[in-house]
Amino acid sequence: MLFRLLLRPPRCWRRLTSALRCADRRKLHSRADHFLQRRLFPLSDAPIRGSKSRNRNFRSQEEDWKTRNRTALTYIAAAGVGMIGLSYAAVPLYRLYCQASGLGGMAVAGHDAGLVEEMKPVRERAIKVTFNADRHASMQWNFKPQQTEIFLVPGETALAFYRAKNPTDKPITGISTYNVVPFEAGQYFNKIQCFCFEEQRLNPHEEVDMPVFFYIHPDFTEDPRMAEVDTITLSYTFFEAKEGQKLHLPGYS
Repeated sequence: MLFRLLLRPPRCWRRLTSALRCADRRKLHSRADHFLQRRLFPLSDAPIRGSKSRNRNFRSQEEDWKTRNRTALTYIAAAGVGMIGLSYAAVPLYRLYCQASGLGGMAVAGHDAGLVEEMKPVRERAIKVTFNADRHASMQWNFKPQQTEIFLVPGETALAFYRAKNPTDKPITGISTYNVVPFEAGQYFNKIQCFCFEEQRLNPHEEVDMPVFFYIHPDFTEDPRMAEVDTITLSYTFFEAKEGQKLHLPGYS
């Protein structure tokens, strides 16, 4: 019994040992916490700083892409507007060129009256000229030829009439274009006087007759392409003209 008591450590000693062990544990935990704070927190901050930097770079690239896209769209829009302007400008220029050369079925205009006096009709070649009248969808006039056909020979002049009427209660200004079918005959179909490419103003319910004075050049009979052509169609199309407009841009519905 005495031996056991000697071997058992005193109770105070056990308490002291226990306290030292607790103190050691607290120190160990404190050191561990300090270590973790030093090691883990900087590591946890690094991704945050990196993500912020990546976000700034992404926003900068996004703004750069938007700026480039806006610039590209501006160039594309400007090019589209320019192409539309060129296409509209080309129409009247092409019409005037065809009018002067007879290409594209346009009758040749502006011939000297002296040439008409010197022409010799080719009596053995009769040609039928038919007349057609059209209106643009926005044009409110009534427009038609006064005759359906005329027979003549190359080198001989002829006079035809178209009639136009404004059935509305407001004044309307119109302007016309024309062409000849077949197209190859346009260079031989010559107009001395016509109402094409000139503004015609009709008051409410006004009606007028419009003359066309023309001839077919004698060289028509010498062109091999015209060997089988015995009918030519003269067609007019009227458009509503805007105020101050000299030459209406042609268009069809």
